[in-house]
Amino acid sequence: MLAVLAFVLPLGLDAFAVSAALGARRPNRAQRWRLSGFFVLCEAGAPLVGLAIGAPVARLVGSAADYLAAAALVGTGLWLLLESDDDERLADRVLAASGWAVLTLGLAISLDELAIGFSLGLVGLPVSSVIIAIAVQTLIASQLGLALGARIGEVWRERAQQLAGLMLIILGGAQAVTQFVG
Repeated sequence: MLAVLAFVLPLGLDAFAVSAALGARRPNRAQRWRLSGFFVLCEAGAPLVGLAIGAPVARLVGSAADYLAAAALVGTGLWLLLESDDDERLADRVLAASGWAVLTLGLAISLDELAIGFSLGLVGLPVSSVIIAIAVQTLIASQLGLALGARIGEVWRERAQQLAGLMLIILGGAQAVTQFVG
């Protein structure tokens, strides 16, 4: 269960950061629930896509799969840590999107969950537990972000995303060390 939490907690911080950027635009209650539902669908669905990619790759690379999973986590963490803050621009696009653009934005929001799903296929965590945990934490984090976004500054949103990246780097590093030592 601790491993599931370690995988899911950074994703909640990232969902909070994006939701807080949207919350700064003061969406009404119905919009907040619609956005949260959209985030839950995207962020709980993306790991399944990543898993569909990761499981066959794990069979192909064999014993190197654990290191590949660690590298995917570290790479995603670095991306979150170093990414320029474009949550504001993403928030504008999400609020204005319709049709296929919504699906494209859903993918953009869920790239870190896609990487987690890829790693799931390589490390063998219980998929249903991880997906449920991602859905629950996304709902909570997005509702908090949407409600508090107008009250917290951009600096706090950026810090949440950076903390998520740092946590994923640590998780990937710990996984690599565990595989190397074990």
